Amino acid sequence: MNPVTLLESLFARKAEFDVFPAGADDCLDFSILHGERFFRRWGDGEFHSLMTQSNVFGFSARITSGNPASLGGFVLAREVAGEAEILTIAVSGKYPRRGLGWRLMLAAIRETKARGGETMFLEVDEGNAAAIGLYRKLGFKQVAERKGYFAGPTGEKATALVMRLDLR
Repeated sequence: MNPVTLLESLFARKAEFDVFPAGADDCLDFSILHGERFFRRWGDGEFHSLMTQSNVFGFSARITSGNPASLGGFVLAREVAGEAEILTIAVSGKYPRRGLGWRLMLAAIRETKARGGETMFLEVDEGNAAAIGLYRKLGFKQVAERKGYFAGPTGEKATALVMRLDLR
């Protein structure tokens, strides 16, 4: 059994969030959450520009009880010629350790496979231990580094780890 299938079975508990395909109506919510989680916020126009491209897809995790409009997280990806890349993923700090990142990544992986993708890439800040742990549990392997790729609020530069997942 591959690592994704095995771990997916461990996280099969019913969650208070559902994962939905992303659409143009999500752009403002995505922009707000992106700004909460990243130094450089992508505007809703940037998200809209990406979402109108036929090879870009994404998913949102939204609360299914209480306030149904509340966004728990999202992922945005692009697939071209058998290769996909995670453009961005964010999970709200209000909902830590609820499996949202896991579920969003699984949705992106499934969609990539459905589109015929054979590999998936992403870049992650080398200091983001939680994200790196998630990606490793999903089967991603580090294949390169990009020194000084991410800029922080005080101008410091961080290395990006380039990670790859073989989907075949």
